[in-house]
Amino acid sequence: MRDIFEKIKANLGPIGEHAKESHGYFTFPKLEGDIDPHMEFRGKKRLNWSLNNYLGLANHPEVRKTDAEAAAHYGLAMPMGARMMSGNTNYHEQLEKELSEFVKKEDTILCNFGYQAMVSAIDAIVDRRDVIVYDAESHACILDGVRLHMGKRFVFKHNEIDDCEKQLERAAKLVENTGGGILVITEGVFGMRGDQGKLREIIELKKKFTFRLFVDDAHGIGTMGANGGGTGEEQGCQDGVDIYFGTFAKSFALIGGFISSTKEIITYLRYNMRSQIFAKSLPLPLVVGALKRLELMRKHPEYRKKLWEIAHALQKGLVDAGFDIGVTNTMVTPVYMRGSIPEATNMVIDLRENYNIFCSMVVYPVVPKGMIILRLIPTSVHTLEDVKYTIECFSKIKDKLYGGQYAADRIKEGFSQAL
Repeated sequence: MRDIFEKIKANLGPIGEHAKESHGYFTFPKLEGDIDPHMEFRGKKRLNWSLNNYLGLANHPEVRKTDAEAAAHYGLAMPMGARMMSGNTNYHEQLEKELSEFVKKEDTILCNFGYQAMVSAIDAIVDRRDVIVYDAESHACILDGVRLHMGKRFVFKHNEIDDCEKQLERAAKLVENTGGGILVITEGVFGMRGDQGKLREIIELKKKFTFRLFVDDAHGIGTMGANGGGTGEEQGCQDGVDIYFGTFAKSFALIGGFISSTKEIITYLRYNMRSQIFAKSLPLPLVVGALKRLELMRKHPEYRKKLWEIAHALQKGLVDAGFDIGVTNTMVTPVYMRGSIPEATNMVIDLRENYNIFCSMVVYPVVPKGMIILRLIPTSVHTLEDVKYTIECFSKIKDKLYGGQYAADRIKEGFSQAL
């Protein structure tokens, strides 16, 4: 017999094992001041490329005013109780109606948290007779939902439609015996690579197979499509998306999420989604705040236009400067480099301390050993001057990286004082 605490102390996990060295700097950093492209980190202003505030709504004056007035009027407790029991309001229903219209679906259910909602929705939709087919690079919330599934699941290589078809063939044979159905899950925008899920191509497979498509469009809602209605709108195939998921944590600059589908499916989720049945309703200030944000999205397409102006300038500038940004075809901008974990940490410290640029670093085990990703998230409130400065600084750190200046077995002495 072993002590569970002793087991944990012996294995803190691939990221947790570096907590002592990284906490407060690489992990759990504190960005202070108003949410803005220029925020304070450890006492200095930095150019920030790490916030999913795509449309700049986090600090929009109308949003701040609405949030403050709603909090003062209702408080954070209202409504008190789960929605099914005592937590429903006209505002909740109004937001669901407006979201349904925005993403062109019959009905919508609000959810307290996006991550929780995805896990719980998958759990509610499928039973042990059903089969899940999902993209290999799906977000952790999808993977956790899939793990709850008591039946079979098949994973297809990221965005490879031939492999998706192969897994559907396996699933179809299986459900002939179980009497179940097939749920395909993918993302509209993959938040690490920045590429769109191949929704049209997957929907085309409905001509060969019977399945339903569930799309996590956390990064796509508000940013993709002519009206911001998401990646299905962008690709002209929203009708083929059977269940559509969006979060408030990105373009809306809020907390919560929603699921849209047919009236029958949403009614089913309202009465069977455990994370919503057994949890307190979304507080009214958040609901009223979401209504204001949705109004601004609809009335001000120039916010989305500005986001794409910045994203295109950033991506073109990086490519012209010789950087590898992979296969992104969205605003998410990964910059791929080669190097060890010590080199990556030394480079990021240099970037933050000497160039005053803050962006997210991704290394092993999230990506293969020897790969470094610096992920940049452009927003509508960045400027072309921000873009120009960033590309200039990235060119300098790339030269240093490949020139061996960051090479070390540990953090370089010259940078260690930053920690």
